[in-house]
Parts: sequence; C-alpha cells; structure tokens
Amino acid sequence: MHTPVANDNLLGAYLRDRRERLDPVALGYPAGRRRTPGLRREEVAQRANVSATWYTWLEQGRGGAPSDEVLDRIARALLLGDVEREHLFLLALGRPPEVRYQASEGATPRLQRVLDALAYSPAMVKTATWDVVAWNRAAAVVLTDYGKLEPAQRNVLRLMFGDPAVRAHQVDWESVARFVVAAFRFDAARAGAARSVQAMVDELCASSTEFAAIWQSQEVREYSGGTKHLRHPLLGDIALEYSAFAVDGQPDLSMVVYNPATPETARRIRQLVEASESRRNE
Repeated sequence: MHTPVANDNLLGAYLRDRRERLDPVALGYPAGRRRTPGLRREEVAQRANVSATWYTWLEQGRGGAPSDEVLDRIARALLLGDVEREHLFLLALGRPPEVRYQASEGATPRLQRVLDALAYSPAMVKTATWDVVAWNRAAAVVLTDYGKLEPAQRNVLRLMFGDPAVRAHQVDWESVARFVVAAFRFDAARAGAARSVQAMVDELCASSTEFAAIWQSQEVREYSGGTKHLRHPLLGDIALEYSAFAVDGQPDLSMVVYNPATPETARRIRQLVEASESRRNE
C-alpha cells in the first residue's frame, strides 16, 4: 500500500512556500518573535476569509477541492501574481482559472522600438478590445494617423464604422467589416473582456445599423494572418500580407505587421514613408 509522502501534497507545499515568503510587518502584523518565517496559517485564513481549520487542512492535503472563489481569495491573501495564481489552480483543480480580463497599460518602449525598426512595413499593437496603443510611421502614413486621434477613437471598430476615410480605403468594406466584427468578438471573449466591451458595442449598435446587423449575426473568426487590399488615396490599390503575433508577457496585446505583397507596393510605400519623413524633418 502506498504511503503518502510530503512530495505528494504539491498544493500544500506550494501554499506553505508562498505563505512563508510574505513579510508580516509589511502586511500590518506585529513584528514579534515567530517560530516560522512569513505569515501564520490563521493569518492567511483571516485574509482569505476562510476558516483557519479548513485552511490548515488544505495545506495538509485534507481539505478537499476548494471552489474557484475560495482559491481566488487565497491567491489574493498570498499576493500571488497571474502566473502564480494559475499554478495554484492547476495544483488544486487540475485546470487553469477562468480568464480574467486585465486591460493593458500599453506598449513598452522596447515594443515601440520593434515597431519602429519595421521602417517600411506598417505595424501596430492592439489590445484584445481592438484599441490601437502603438504604431510605427509606416502605419501612420499607409493605414491611419492614430496620433491625430483622441485615444478613445483609436479603436479599429470605431474607425471601421465611424470614419468615412477608413471606409473608403476598403476595397470591399462589407466583407472587411464582417471579418473585423467576428474577429473582435472572438478576441474579446477569449480574453474574458465581453463585459468590458459591452458599452462600446451598445454605442456602436445605436449609431450604426450596419454594425448592429453584423453583431446580431453572432459570427466569430480568428485574426491571425491573410492579405489586406486597400484603395489608398496616394498609393492607389495596394495589397498587404498581414500577420498577428502575441506579445509575450502582455496577454492583452497583439502586434500586427503588414508586409507589402508585391515589389511595386513595397516601392510605393517606401517612397511615401521617406517623403513623410522629409516633411517632418524640414
């Protein structure tokens, strides 16, 4: 018969390790003498609003499977980060927690430098709710000059359904609009942001009968890669191959890069970007 050993209780070992790493004084507890480092079990239980006896059993491998809500409270009590919280759920329940949307604070300077290095390929960073938070010079001259817009207007759906110039640039607006809405719905749901975007969805439904009709269709699509055709006022008809990449460490963000699909398109974009840079430097 197998006899349990300490290593069998991975959840208990993890909880104890995280508990012992906390600084009691920093959390407002007295600085008196303690037999072990970190918080006591009853202090963690109090912070998590659970019974001290039940929490002790949980560390000892006798507590049974906790609920998602209780695990969330324990994660907050132990000041766990997102990765640590996911590990806690995997140990306790054998699965990750439900997606919890956290809006990003935007692109880092390092990510902006990556965009800027793509001098002649329009590139941007968007959130799971399709707000554009960073872009390069090529994106500004070929796609949209996001820098001239208020931050609240730098949203792909708002531009697609509310900006006549953006609409005019699409070779087949209806097809593109349907794809954008379906991909947006999928991204927002996957990120757990469905409630966060509801106000914008309601606003667009009220202001655009076309958006309302497309939204009611319940279509979903994945935004990963393909070819985008534009009717640019200065470049003429151009084709761009686009690819979307997840941003490591910032799950709310994705980077989209548009590469010229033909040498002629590449030549026109290069000329337009260089002319724009010359005007800026004058």
